[in-house]
Amino acid sequence: MTDTTTSMPPLIPREVLFGNPEKAQPRLSPDGTRLAYLAPLNGVLNVFVGPADAPVGGEEFVPVTRDEVRGIRVYFWAEDNRHVLYLQDEGGDENWRLHAVDPATGEDRDLTPFEGVQAQPIERSRRFPDALLIGLNKESPEAHDVYKLTLSTGDLEIVAKNPGNVVGWVADHDFEVRGAVTSTPEGGSDLLLRKNAEDDWSGAISWGKEDALTSGPVGFTGDGEKLYLFDSRGANAARLVVFDPASGETGVLVEDPRYDVGDVMVHPETREAQAAAVERARTEWVVLDDSIREDFEEIKGLSRGDFAVTSRDHADKRWIVAFTADDGGASYYSYDRGTKTGTHLFDARPDLVEYTLAQMQPISFTSRDGLVVEGYLTLPPGTPAGQPLPMVLNVHGGPWARDGWGYDPEAQWLANRGYACLQVNFRGSTGYGKDFLNAGNKEWAAKMHDDLVDAVRWAVDEGIADPERVAIYGGSYGGYAALVGATFTPDLFRCAVDIVGPSNLITLINSIPPYWKPLLSIFHERVGNPETEEDFLKSRSPLFFVDNIEIPMLVAQGANDPRVKQAEAEQVVAAMREKGIEHEYMLFEDEGHGFARPENRLKFYAAAERFLARHLDGRYEE
Repeated sequence: MTDTTTSMPPLIPREVLFGNPEKAQPRLSPDGTRLAYLAPLNGVLNVFVGPADAPVGGEEFVPVTRDEVRGIRVYFWAEDNRHVLYLQDEGGDENWRLHAVDPATGEDRDLTPFEGVQAQPIERSRRFPDALLIGLNKESPEAHDVYKLTLSTGDLEIVAKNPGNVVGWVADHDFEVRGAVTSTPEGGSDLLLRKNAEDDWSGAISWGKEDALTSGPVGFTGDGEKLYLFDSRGANAARLVVFDPASGETGVLVEDPRYDVGDVMVHPETREAQAAAVERARTEWVVLDDSIREDFEEIKGLSRGDFAVTSRDHADKRWIVAFTADDGGASYYSYDRGTKTGTHLFDARPDLVEYTLAQMQPISFTSRDGLVVEGYLTLPPGTPAGQPLPMVLNVHGGPWARDGWGYDPEAQWLANRGYACLQVNFRGSTGYGKDFLNAGNKEWAAKMHDDLVDAVRWAVDEGIADPERVAIYGGSYGGYAALVGATFTPDLFRCAVDIVGPSNLITLINSIPPYWKPLLSIFHERVGNPETEEDFLKSRSPLFFVDNIEIPMLVAQGANDPRVKQAEAEQVVAAMREKGIEHEYMLFEDEGHGFARPENRLKFYAAAERFLARHLDGRYEE
């Protein structure tokens, strides 16, 4: 126990942090007259719709969907101004079905009623309001073909056939599928283009394996003549460029020597790039279109935190702006471009205002081999400086992803319970250029883990962490990292929490979803090839080092996870059970790669809180 109990703020209930938001994801209808958002209906997230100028949450807003199980998380307005479209899977299997609901009648239609098939929205255009382009792996589980879906009738017409190696499609504003990204056997990718559906495909750009994860198409310009790309050829970090297929020339629009351009705001009608975001320690926007420069300046003053424009009407008179702040959660504003004024719509979790939240501090350190590694540190509010704390190393998933600044419920939960929370963008994370990303190739459980170890040592040296009370915690790749921590460096950690993490890299790669098969070369190049490197992959798989575990473990798994199969948890749990290693195992029968249902999230976090309190000598058991 530490002696700072009296200075700690009140506990934030887990329901406030991990339950459903009160409201989230507002979206304007194309004509700007209606507003939709997600909110709980009988404890399950559904879509509500009402007049855009009515008080949000008032009696004029009514639920238009009736999901009773998993809740809706991905939805958007169709360009016909009539339908709301949403995606839903079953039990976390990620075989997404596309539904259309008519708010006027309440009619809900499953537009892709195919067993074991995954729908992927590809393109919608106001020029074709009664249609959208979607990808379906209906003909082959391994390949998504492109279909034109007519909303009014539900008719599907195939418009682009996947030869088997296409991993991404690009359509222009006239609904012509004119771009395709294919994977290469070497772990790279090729961009194929054509002028129309009758033409043959021809190679336009080849990205080698060193550029494949930091390059790719954004979309065609409005006239269809050029293409916006993320492109790291000839540079370290991904730049936003405009590519002219006719001349082969590439013009750089936004670049940074270290950080990738990660997001682009494109005008929905003209398809011109208007702004691009570079995520450094914080998200920073570079405005390209002078017509929105004043708008961005005004928006900055609406609220604190980082922002993004998430919805706009066809007239482009009204925008929805989402803000995130480290100590305040998500908040949403309606912005009027005519008057240059914003109106607060709602906060996603208004109950947070009643509690003291922690601030997220960007940090950096130099790894043992000289790489600059960045991350974020969240400390309990009111903690005296220089007092070492129990710490949780919270490792992100992916691993080709990154942690960013903003509201993080896990970081707030841990800090509120008295732990320092350290989040590290170890080598192999995205956002920091291709050199840093590629430094993680075939370094699972090796240099990628060394970065995590170095981060803990940095925190100890800085007087932040008590070296005797450090936990490693994470989901997906982070769960794998927790298993690696328990098996490869058991002396460093007091306990470990693995959420849907792979334990055996051979079985992980051999059991990927069929529609990931075209990406197999990326796994072979960046993780390893089970056919030619079996011993190497065994040497990086925690399952084969269970004898080294000396610390308690909590393992949580979704039974329907299509990415990290249930067997990944079962095999390591069986090995621990056989060897008498202290562990807890939670299997959620109705979940996949993560826990979507709030009752499951709350059950997991209650167990994780007890586990950490018991093994890190935390303050709170309830």
